[in-house]
Amino acid sequence: MNVLTDNFSTFGDGFFGTVELTVYASVLALVLGFLMASFRVAPVGSLRVFGTVWVTVLRNTPLTLLFFAVLLGLPRFGLVLPFKVFAVLALGCYTSAFICEALRSGINTVPRGQGEAARSLGMSFGQSLSLVVLPQAFRSVIPPVGSTLIALAKNSAIAGAFSVTELLGTYRTLSELGYNIVWTFVWIAVGYLIITLAISALFNVLERKWGVAR
Repeated sequence: MNVLTDNFSTFGDGFFGTVELTVYASVLALVLGFLMASFRVAPVGSLRVFGTVWVTVLRNTPLTLLFFAVLLGLPRFGLVLPFKVFAVLALGCYTSAFICEALRSGINTVPRGQGEAARSLGMSFGQSLSLVVLPQAFRSVIPPVGSTLIALAKNSAIAGAFSVTELLGTYRTLSELGYNIVWTFVWIAVGYLIITLAISALFNVLERKWGVAR
């Protein structure tokens, strides 16, 4: 227990660093995922191609490689930002590809006639998608989106290798101080468990309120 009590501030900094990364990257992933899902089903060919390339490249790129590309590659092109911002960009963009596919699968469950009826009433593609199709699709994709954001929280551990304060990175500090590495990882695991259970609880509430009854 002394591993936690003696280093509570260290664990706290790592815990809240992971929470911060998860929240910011989740917002970015949801926004980009919604945008790319819209592109994937858009009537404009160039947008569909862009959405397809985005999803294909990011889903098939190892996240660690993406971190290297963003954190070490972008500064070479003159874009210099704090490492935490780069980590949010890498996590958010990577996860957006999976959010996109979850949303697109939900859109495909909505009968085609719904969109056609909306357009027959004079709605544009954007209006029919945002006002008619996506609200119905959202109800069926709550569980997979929740699972994807839980995976994002765990993937944030990679950021610690790039000088970003997060939970897993605390083991290096405590190991150097001579604390038992097993108990260090136990408390790190407890921290991740708290975060993932909180996300799971949130999406369980959303599913009970808006999910499709099975």
